Amino acid sequence: MKSLSARRVISLLAVTGLAVSLCACSGGSSGTSAAGGKVTITIDGQPPTTQPFERKQFDQDVAAFEASHPDIVIQAHEGFMDPKTFSAKLAGGQLEDVYYVYFTDPAQIIARHQAADITEAVKSVPHVSDIQPQLLDNFKDAGGKLYGLPTANYSMGLVYSRPLFQKAGLDPDKPPTTWAEVRTDAAKIAALGNGTVGYADFSKNNQGGWHFTSWMYSLGGDIAKKVGDTWKADFNNDLGRQALNYLHQMRWDDNSMGTKQLLEATDVQRMMGAGQLGMYMAAPDNVPVLVKQFNGKYADYGLAGVPEGKGTLLGGEGYMINPKANAAQVKAGLTWVQWKYLNPDRFDSFVKAYADGQQPVGLPAQPTPDIWQGAVRAQQQAVEKKYANVPSTNYQSYVDTFQQIKGTIEPPDAQEVYAALDNVMQAVLTDKNADINQLLSSAESKVNNVLSQVK
Repeated sequence: MKSLSARRVISLLAVTGLAVSLCACSGGSSGTSAAGGKVTITIDGQPPTTQPFERKQFDQDVAAFEASHPDIVIQAHEGFMDPKTFSAKLAGGQLEDVYYVYFTDPAQIIARHQAADITEAVKSVPHVSDIQPQLLDNFKDAGGKLYGLPTANYSMGLVYSRPLFQKAGLDPDKPPTTWAEVRTDAAKIAALGNGTVGYADFSKNNQGGWHFTSWMYSLGGDIAKKVGDTWKADFNNDLGRQALNYLHQMRWDDNSMGTKQLLEATDVQRMMGAGQLGMYMAAPDNVPVLVKQFNGKYADYGLAGVPEGKGTLLGGEGYMINPKANAAQVKAGLTWVQWKYLNPDRFDSFVKAYADGQQPVGLPAQPTPDIWQGAVRAQQQAVEKKYANVPSTNYQSYVDTFQQIKGTIEPPDAQEVYAALDNVMQAVLTDKNADINQLLSSAESKVNNVLSQVK
């Protein structure tokens, strides 16, 4: 669910003391070269001026890159790829040479031949083999050809209130690992009274369907599966009933979810920030939101792996190359992406910049997204520990389970699928007599109609 996490905040590698002048030209340069044999590339992803820290670091990075790569000129544009205008920009020559994508985008972009094949070009790019394979797979076609590089990622976990765990007689260093344990702990937390809610979940504005998807993944299930060349709904089954029964039991049998329903992210974050909520399912970047927007404290929150651990919703971001870019621009674009976003040699400098800028360091999120494996992952974690300014031990449970859990991206046409599934979550949480079988059957028909349009 793109609106929830700070996925647009790109990994920002800091170089201090450098100024920059960026050209706000229009669209992809597609073959244009600067004087003197320099190659010019357009890029997106420049943060807006309303994010002064991120904007400053980005602009300094552009200046530093150009200083160290005098044969490349960067023309940066604010904003990110908009799926609604993407095809028109490409056809009209307005798409940047290097463009940002969500993990939900590459499959369709590749199928429509709207990205350059970088399989051969990437062989000379350092550290690609150090990226987690499942993240690279998101940018490959069925034949294994590569069309982009991941630069950040997230997966769902369980955010919980350490103070409420302690008040309820629970060990905040041993968060629940199954949904049955979540149910038991939620009841104990709700028993504290004074409006305290044990567990909360979303059920409107497509966020209910998004979280139902996360429930299904956590239990080892899915929302959609590909049968031949077509997609079919895959939640009207025992796992779908199991997920909804847990929610129905917590809501109506245990009364641990409170009476106020039809919630979305800001409602639940507000409850957690006010110390009135025990647990909810979320990605790591929710923790800074709780602190910065809802007056929370980093020491008050823990983050655990998603309950059951049989799967988790995986999201993230990366960059692809305009198929109209020439060979020199492809090479320059990959050089920029690796230098800025995939550069272990600069771990220390950019994490230090975050710490110096009073930004949180020590969470399994920006500025140290968990995209690496092996020695490079260990190197990043050592740097993160060196500059940590939040209690990173509170999130160790999530870190320990991250690479052990299978990650699955969102289903095709995710927002339309989620809209159909919102109704299921709403009914279970607002109607004690909701017919779960009927809800799943009806939603299956709606989702199959959506998926029938997927090409």
